[in-house]
Amino acid sequence: MPSNQEDQNSLDLQQYSLIFKRRWLVIAVVTCSVFGLSALTAFRQKPIYEAQGKLLFNKTDRVSSLTSPSASVGELRGVTELSSPLDTEAEIIRSNPLVEKTITNLKLTDKQGTPLEIDEFLEKLKVKSLKGTDILAISYNSSDPKEAAAVVNSLMTYYLENNISVNQTQATAANRFLSKQLPDVEGRVARAEAGLRRFKEENKVVALDQEATTGVERLTALSDQITQAQSNLVDAETRSQLLQRQLKLNSQQAVDMGNLSQSKAVQEVLTEYQKAENELAVAQTRYTNKHPQIANLMAKGAALKKQLEVRIGENVGKQPVSQQNLQMGELKQNLTAQLVQSDVERSALANRVTVLKNAYALSQKRLSVLPKLQQKQQQLERQLQVARATYEELLKRSQEVEVVVNQNVGNARVVSAALVPNKANSKIILYLALGGFLGILLGVGIALILEAMDRSLKTLEQAQQLFGYPLLGTIPHFGQKAKGGKESLVELPVRDNPHSLASSAFEMLQTNLDFSISDKPLKIIAVVSSTPGEGRSFVAANLAVAKAHMGRRVLLVDADMRHSCQQEIWKLSNPIGLSNVLVGQAEFARTTQEVLVNLDVLTVGTIPPNPAALLDSQRMAWLIQEAAKEYDCVIIDTPALSLFGDALMLSKVADGILLVVRPGVLDSTVAKTAKTMLEQSRSHVLGMVVNAVTAEISGYYSHKGYYEKNSSVRNKKDKVKLPNIGFS
Repeated sequence: MPSNQEDQNSLDLQQYSLIFKRRWLVIAVVTCSVFGLSALTAFRQKPIYEAQGKLLFNKTDRVSSLTSPSASVGELRGVTELSSPLDTEAEIIRSNPLVEKTITNLKLTDKQGTPLEIDEFLEKLKVKSLKGTDILAISYNSSDPKEAAAVVNSLMTYYLENNISVNQTQATAANRFLSKQLPDVEGRVARAEAGLRRFKEENKVVALDQEATTGVERLTALSDQITQAQSNLVDAETRSQLLQRQLKLNSQQAVDMGNLSQSKAVQEVLTEYQKAENELAVAQTRYTNKHPQIANLMAKGAALKKQLEVRIGENVGKQPVSQQNLQMGELKQNLTAQLVQSDVERSALANRVTVLKNAYALSQKRLSVLPKLQQKQQQLERQLQVARATYEELLKRSQEVEVVVNQNVGNARVVSAALVPNKANSKIILYLALGGFLGILLGVGIALILEAMDRSLKTLEQAQQLFGYPLLGTIPHFGQKAKGGKESLVELPVRDNPHSLASSAFEMLQTNLDFSISDKPLKIIAVVSSTPGEGRSFVAANLAVAKAHMGRRVLLVDADMRHSCQQEIWKLSNPIGLSNVLVGQAEFARTTQEVLVNLDVLTVGTIPPNPAALLDSQRMAWLIQEAAKEYDCVIIDTPALSLFGDALMLSKVADGILLVVRPGVLDSTVAKTAKTMLEQSRSHVLGMVVNAVTAEISGYYSHKGYYEKNSSVRNKKDKVKLPNIGFS
């Protein structure tokens, strides 16, 4: 596969090479014309001078860095990643206002003296960035060197003035903006401070972080105290319950009994009452109840009892008290005191637990709102911080912008002013090179277009692919000239120059013809062509000479009654010929003319009004058959297939047809029509011979070397032969 591809590429290159060789005159004329116009244009051009200046750009301009809260905003850079800051500044330099100002101030005019147009100015102006630098190179072309330098310097000056003006305008606008914003930002700071203060006052906030830490510690301490107090309360309640079971008194009763046992009045009356009772008991042992002493003692006891009840009521109220409890022993008093103390302690502990729980709940509630308070405080503090930072930044920028407003600042400066050029830019070489290139390109293009429009066959391969007949021979170009639709030859090469390339080619042709039919001798050959001008008569005449040289008796019949050529080729008179024999005006044996040894020619004779009727007659068939009996070979020169059907009529009486093809003359459409006619008529085509072959037409190989080799061999062999054998 690679080998086939390489062969195909080689064939394509050869095809193009052949096209260029065929169309070399067109290519040369077009190339020379375009090159000449380019040279004329180049030499008529006035000398052009180019002046150049350079601008250096800073990365950051001072105005934007002062007015912007971020330093990066003022950087000299593009809006998008794909844009280039230097390209942007270059477009500003090319902008209409700067260009118009330059044209107006320098009074630039065109060739007619009118003010220079902006487009014409921009065509002469070049603004480009120097690779790897922050420098823009500005150049201007003009026929006046001073004008070129003045334009560049003026344009750079106007650009710098415009740049400074833009920066000052930005600074003034920034100053107005900052002056307007400062009071608003200051008021925002005051409102933020007041809001934070109100928040702390309303929520009693001093330090939330410290309060949260202290609150957590307090909750822990309160929880421990509550636990301890509850434990002590349980112990006190347990003691109270045990003492109450032992004394069979509740806490209030124990208090009352303690008070009565401690009351001196109660105890004095109780003592008198007990003494009266004792005396009554002793007296009753002595006296009866009616005894006055008993009655006195009983009255005394009742009075003391009543007085005791009064004294008890004064201490404990109306609560009944047994006499046994009025006087307690030391142990019981101690137990009663412990009961009272335990009850007091229990009550105190209960109150303590309640107080601690309330304090715990309050602390827990406060801690639960601390996160919200802290969040709110942070928000207020953040607002205050942002307001303060913005105010401080704006105040700082305002002070700096006030300084910049009165300064001439810009982000570019001139690093190289334009000098008056003393040497013109010569574009002659460029014009000539461009003209030569365009000339060659246009010439090749026109040649390819003409080649595409040319429908004629150009190579042997095209002829073989189109017809598909065996190639019996190739006749080298021998100076044939097409004139008036007929073939005009300067000589018969086989007769006049037997050692030429053409002679060798015809010998090869007649040899191949002898092998084209194997079942019978080839005696009658009709030489035909698709269109006039292909050298059909030339081939027929020289083929007849070649066969005569081989010792065969040959008859060459000129059957082209439309455009006969044989009498011109052989320089014969044409009083009578084929047409006269066919109509019975002459005898065949007396009409032929001997031109060489073994070679007779039957000219066309008088041109009849209807040649087709004569050629398709039985008389014509009889004549050819009689000639075949008398001659070893009969060669019939026929009209072209594309014009008349005479050749197809004559093919009926011939043993085979020899098709003459001439590349460069035969059109592919005509060739297809001729092939269709031959196929439809079922004519026996022996093969084709390609006439007027050159190295270009052959397409793949040159016949020159082959024929020269054969000619040299023949020259050596012919040295032993008799001279001029076969020539008249």
